[in-house]
Amino acid sequence: MQTSTGRPARRAGLGLLAGLGLLAGVAAKAADASGVTWLADLGSYPAAWVLAVALVARSAATGSAVFFAVMSAGYYGWAVGVLGFGLRANLVLLAAWVLLSLTAVPAFAAVVREACVRRGVLPGALLAGAASLALADRTLWVLVVRPEGVVPHPVQGVVSAVVALVVAGVLPRHHRTRAVALVLLVPAAVVTAAALDVLYGLLPG
Repeated sequence: MQTSTGRPARRAGLGLLAGLGLLAGVAAKAADASGVTWLADLGSYPAAWVLAVALVARSAATGSAVFFAVMSAGYYGWAVGVLGFGLRANLVLLAAWVLLSLTAVPAFAAVVREACVRRGVLPGALLAGAASLALADRTLWVLVVRPEGVVPHPVQGVVSAVVALVVAGVLPRHHRTRAVALVLLVPAAVVTAAALDVLYGLLPG
């Protein structure tokens, strides 16, 4: 049973996460529009948000949903109110990301939270899948392979790798879980990249 003192603390925590989410969303859109390639990458590629949601998930899945939803509102609010982007198109995009904030994000957070504290192959596999989201932008692959005609994103490639290694190799509490997550990280990234290609094709804009 939640105590009377626990409720205000929880509300304060959610309020803090909402404020941080708003700041993160505004900062991400400002970085995206800055004209500086590596800043734009950090604001638009998923690695930073994977890390943020994974870290918030260690306290509560609800907090992750609040953070991501308000972050999305800050991102598209800045795009419309400050940068002058079209209202209608951005409202559609905001609705899509808020829907993900209320469904996929808390599910992701709950999986990460449980997998981090459990020992075994299944928790390790789940964390590999979570960490692989940071590698799904393919910036690390492009940085290593450098296919002809493709300009690498060195800063984002390194950031993506670091985030993936933190989620798979630092957040787990048990060595076995950590080992499984690291071994499965690369194959999980291949599968996740293909799945996200399909998802992005379904999203508006």
